Amino acid sequence: MTETTQTQTMSPPPGGAGGKPRSPEYRLAAGALRNLRQDMFHDAFAYRPLPRMRTDGRITRRLSARLRGYAAWTPHAVVAGFGVMAMGAGYTAAGGPVSALLCGLLALFPVLATLVRPIGAFWFSLAAVPVVSVFDGAWGDWPWAPGSFLAHVTVLTVVALRSRPRVAAWMWLLTAAYSLMAETLFGGGYYSANSFPLLFVSALALLIVTVRNIRREAEQEVTAHQSETAQERSRRTLLEERTTIARELHDVVAHHMSVVAIQAEAAPYRVENPPPELEQAFVTIRENAVAALTELRRVLGVVRAEDYEAPEAPQPTLADLDGLLANVRDAGLSVDKTVTGAVRELPQGVELSAYRIVQEALSNSLRHAPGASARVEIGYVLGGLGLRIVNGPAPVAVLEKSPHGAGHGITGMRERVTMLDGEMTTGVMDDGGYEVTVFLPVPSGEESG
Repeated sequence: MTETTQTQTMSPPPGGAGGKPRSPEYRLAAGALRNLRQDMFHDAFAYRPLPRMRTDGRITRRLSARLRGYAAWTPHAVVAGFGVMAMGAGYTAAGGPVSALLCGLLALFPVLATLVRPIGAFWFSLAAVPVVSVFDGAWGDWPWAPGSFLAHVTVLTVVALRSRPRVAAWMWLLTAAYSLMAETLFGGGYYSANSFPLLFVSALALLIVTVRNIRREAEQEVTAHQSETAQERSRRTLLEERTTIARELHDVVAHHMSVVAIQAEAAPYRVENPPPELEQAFVTIRENAVAALTELRRVLGVVRAEDYEAPEAPQPTLADLDGLLANVRDAGLSVDKTVTGAVRELPQGVELSAYRIVQEALSNSLRHAPGASARVEIGYVLGGLGLRIVNGPAPVAVLEKSPHGAGHGITGMRERVTMLDGEMTTGVMDDGGYEVTVFLPVPSGEESG
């Protein structure tokens, strides 16, 4: 307890160097000054060129390549146009030719500077206002001469478009502070002050720009969130498909390994007076089978969900394909089956993958080509099994995509084919239908029956 008390006593209290705690108002003011210094003074004259406009919009993408190249400079041309307008206003309002040229250039330069150094352009525009006021002939406008008025509003708008909303607020407050100081200290001998019109017009312009920027940022965040959600959904769908494949692979391999272990254990009892070497060989086979089965369950068990239970019924094979086709016909898809070659029993993993591939291909036909007819071709060839699932074009155009499924059926089929070192091709046919062709290799030593 003593050590804790001493530690708390020795630690400095929150606040300044004098040890006094700072008030919330002080911390708020200090934070505002830090933000002002960061936004308006730190690297104020940094080189930040205005990027060219994108030309992939609904209108610009219809232009020729040469016109699109010119259209990309549209923002720069608009800013330069406003600068010329400000220059004209400053030139016509000044007294003599020299002062007119000076006032025009002082109105043009800060507008053009927003294209490369936006924050520096604001400071230059603010510094040019009193200089223009001295040489300007329109004494009735104080402290904002016509050229300065138009130039400064343009600078505020362009810089706000290129910066965060907080910068727009700082620029308006600094403009308001200068206007009030100029009217209070030097505006007594002039006919009319025009600070209020400038502040009103600039506030309206900055408000519109700020709302636009906030809306654009919100749309970008929503788009990024939707993209992340789509990627996460895609990743989850692929993981679920691989999990399903791993579960089925586990069930198939575990079944065969269990049979090997049981047969190896029972084999010595089927032979009268077996030699010791044979008994030891069967014991070794059984031990290796049990060890392999244990390791398989340990490795592939991580992909099983906690509530996953092995199916009580055996996994489907090509012999169960007629039942699948009957269900598909009941759903409204006219489908025919053609079998060529010598029908024989294949490894269970090949049979299961072939069944699932046909099932997924027909499901895609139901979703994307409702009302079309389909054909399933199964070819038992030397060295493997060939599959070809074809559907014709939909008789009625599908107005919107079915919400069922996440669009990863082709990927799931390709995963199964890759697992068996097979080949798969897909594509749209000339008549508008779709074709899925698969070859699953089966070494001659693995074929049974």
